[in-house]
Amino acid sequence: MGILPGDAAHFDVTVPVVIIGAGACGCTAALAAHERGAEVMILERDDKPRGNTSLSGGQIPAAGTKLQKAAGVEDTAEILADDLIRKAHGENDADMSRHIAKGSAKTIDWLIDNHNMPLSCITDFIYPGHSRPHMHASPSRFGAELLSVFLEAVANAGIDIATSAHVTGLYADDDGRIRGVRITRPDGKTEVVGCGALILACNGYGGNKEMLRKYIPEIVDAHYHGHEGNKGDAVKWGVALGASVKDMGSFQGHGAVTTPHNIHLGWPAITEGGYQVNTEGRRFSNENAGYSEQALNVVRQTGHVAWTIFDERCQVIALQMHSHVEATENGAIKTCASVNAVAQMIGCPADALARTVREVEDAARGNRDDAFGRDFTGHPPLEPPYKVAKIQGALFHTQGGLEVDKTARVLREDGTPFPNLFAGGGAARGLSGPADWGYLSGSGLLMAINLGRLAGEAAAELVKAKVSV
Repeated sequence: MGILPGDAAHFDVTVPVVIIGAGACGCTAALAAHERGAEVMILERDDKPRGNTSLSGGQIPAAGTKLQKAAGVEDTAEILADDLIRKAHGENDADMSRHIAKGSAKTIDWLIDNHNMPLSCITDFIYPGHSRPHMHASPSRFGAELLSVFLEAVANAGIDIATSAHVTGLYADDDGRIRGVRITRPDGKTEVVGCGALILACNGYGGNKEMLRKYIPEIVDAHYHGHEGNKGDAVKWGVALGASVKDMGSFQGHGAVTTPHNIHLGWPAITEGGYQVNTEGRRFSNENAGYSEQALNVVRQTGHVAWTIFDERCQVIALQMHSHVEATENGAIKTCASVNAVAQMIGCPADALARTVREVEDAARGNRDDAFGRDFTGHPPLEPPYKVAKIQGALFHTQGGLEVDKTARVLREDGTPFPNLFAGGGAARGLSGPADWGYLSGSGLLMAINLGRLAGEAAAELVKAKVSV
């Protein structure tokens, strides 16, 4: 796998815009390019498109959408951009954050108006770091449902998706112009497809242990909750071509994936007043700072596990998320009538857990400050019976990647763009800054669909201009 000389290829077929990856980014790019009159082909390594989109919560932040206005939510691109920048401690690309936020409503409204995306504005809870109800989601708040609608839209548009088509090499000229790609089929046979523009929408490197050890060693041994096919192909191709890569230590984690079931809890279990304790029955962090940074907080506990404690009030809201329904149906969430019963299930000292429960109750009533700086006063204390789930910290996807400009064109190390190479989604640098704590909930899909739209539009204009010359 690597970069092959452009003049060495005999192309079996040539398509103006080729897209690698049939997730949210690839599908959005295809729809945008197709609408602008470009012929498009998506190449997907799996026999059926899955990827990280299908494994996600399917929730997309945006600001100033028609749905928000209809729901009475006052939101602006400036507010969303500020949230993105604040969550990353000002260490992300502020200009790109503002650019993506500014286009977010346009992308959501377009997907709904033109492609019947069944999205709604989530107003019943707000994720950590969101100062407004930014989230938009499909009915079950499930990535697989969202991806199925994307794929239906692509099919309705007559766009070809070649499945079981693993791209194992790019053909490039000395100036970095991409001439085509080499596809390897499951039986070992190869095909060569030429292109006028190439869009990398094949996610990051969460499934590549070697790259994780190099860039994010602290998460390498944690449970990986992403797609196994995310081997870092886009980054490796980019580096070989001389592309700029940024924020390679950044990732989206999750601090509440049930074990041994490997199903993530709906985060309202935490935002609505739930908390986590370790094997000693003690809290160890501000759980509500964000589900991404909570992953390493859990990984650092004895046995690399913890327990999430919440109640029926939290459960009702969390059950609006498909993953939480699945966790409930698979027996990952237990019900305990008392604190002593919770302690017995965990195997921790009952007096230590009782002290933890009292401290949180006092904090919720405003009678004490939380030792970890969390504000519990927005919700009442938990009430028995308690809901309890044994959880682990997990890696969902990497956030570092290829640096792109505002049209999603990949940049060289000197800041100049490649002639016809674009990237989006997990293949491109995210908005999280250098580490896990910078991830604003939903920003993975935010970048996927917005960079996808921008890449599709720009690639279509590029190939159309070339034809007209």
